[in-house]
Amino acid sequence: MASAPVRGSIKARQGLGSLSASSHSTATGASQVSAKHSSRKLCQAGPFREQRFLVALAHPSSRSCEHSQHGNRGGVAGPLHVYAPAKEDCSTQRSSSSSSSSDSTTENYLSNNAVPATSLALEPEGHGQSITVSSSEILAPVRADMEQLTVNLKAVVGERSNLLKAAADQIFGAGGKKLRPAIVFMVSRATAKYAGLSEITEKHRRLAEITEMIHTASLMHDDVVDESPTRRGKMTVNSRFGAKVAVLAGDFLFAQSSWFLANLDNLEVIKLISQVIADFASGEISQQEYQFDTDITLQQYLDKSFYKTATLIAASCKSAAAFSDVPVEVKNAMFEYGRHLGLAFQIVDDILDFTTATEQLGKPQGQDLVSGNLTAPAVFALQHPQYGAELEGLIQNEFDGGSSFARALDLVHLGGGIQAARHLARQEADMALDALQCLPASPAKKSLEMMVDYVLDRLY
Repeated sequence: MASAPVRGSIKARQGLGSLSASSHSTATGASQVSAKHSSRKLCQAGPFREQRFLVALAHPSSRSCEHSQHGNRGGVAGPLHVYAPAKEDCSTQRSSSSSSSSDSTTENYLSNNAVPATSLALEPEGHGQSITVSSSEILAPVRADMEQLTVNLKAVVGERSNLLKAAADQIFGAGGKKLRPAIVFMVSRATAKYAGLSEITEKHRRLAEITEMIHTASLMHDDVVDESPTRRGKMTVNSRFGAKVAVLAGDFLFAQSSWFLANLDNLEVIKLISQVIADFASGEISQQEYQFDTDITLQQYLDKSFYKTATLIAASCKSAAAFSDVPVEVKNAMFEYGRHLGLAFQIVDDILDFTTATEQLGKPQGQDLVSGNLTAPAVFALQHPQYGAELEGLIQNEFDGGSSFARALDLVHLGGGIQAARHLARQEADMALDALQCLPASPAKKSLEMMVDYVLDRLY
């Protein structure tokens, strides 16, 4: 396998403020631009509010990069000066007392105070070396677990009615890789190794099923809300059976997962996973609230991305660790792994919406932007001193005009939005890898590391 890519020169927390240049236009210094688009505060609300990021592109002659333990991908376009909160070294957690660490939950997943961090450099668009990580290689340690999971899921849904069985075949056989339950199995096996267990438990297995059921239910409801005719190139349940069946099937999966969850008889896990369902609703509501809102901050984007995507991965990773009966510090580290991996995954997805052809996406390119869902590339591009104002006008007018949407797509690229979002995804990936340092070596831990590379590899 080719060498792993470098994901940035610092493990910085989420949030970048005041983007003042891009790969297409480098500022002559670190002074702030007086225009509205450079003064907009990007980190001001929600669970990330404790963090404050100060970002300015310095003069090209001052370029520097202190490499992280994961290396450096190459070309730079000036350093970003980032302030990030201190991060506890997970490598010391194995000997720590379980009473010495604060809890890591949805309500308290970023509470460290901001401290100065070293500078990091943006790479120009097009730079960076892809790696090839196959899903079969990643899933090797949990392949048998995953095969049994698919059988169990179809049995759970299909035993109730023929219509639900048909829907189950549609949703669980739609070509998805079922990465979320796979991650649950990997964390289960990696933390079981930490705890000295010879095998994972039935509760670990049930947790993986619950995770996939909740994820699938949320997708079915999302497809109804978005009126999506296809997913992964296949008909959605609502397009084949109608919105009513899709909503009811999603409700059934939520209800069945709640029943399974209650029977796990673990209050910590029940609280973690139950919160996920509330988070899904919060994320969807936030997305509607910020529709075509050009004042959305990067902080707000990250918050809704956590609620819509990362919350389930984070909570299920911590729950898997809980069933291995590891110290609270290790459980919290697994939450951090899932959180950062989930955010990286969502950021990459949002980048691909701008960079991937419609045929490969399975949906029209730029679908998020045209629907008013402003994601990281657009949020960054709105800060550009040259292109931000024009992009803002097009969005606020909801692309009223034949060529306005195509122009908006161009402006996101010209304004450095893709480049900055790629860098943000790599920061999240670095932090996901850091969270694994407390685990002993094992095939499952290696797969968790490769999963991070797999997420980033989608960019190239």
